[in-house]
Amino acid sequence: MTTPTKSRRQFESLADAAERTGLSIRTLRRRIAAGQLPAHRSGPRVLRVDPADVDRLMVLVPTA
Repeated sequence: MTTPTKSRRQFESLADAAERTGLSIRTLRRRIAAGQLPAHRSGPRVLRVDPADVDRLMVLVPTA
């Protein structure tokens, strides 16, 4: 018998997401306010985002 492994969702702070992608925290907050980036609140001031959601904001630009 195999026991199903429960994968834990990973979240990152806006500062970590901004550093990883080169976007500003302000830009990420604007995307959250516009509904383009889902965010999760933990307490009155703490916001966390899923790295995969942040990565989806980055759209590949086709080149010639």
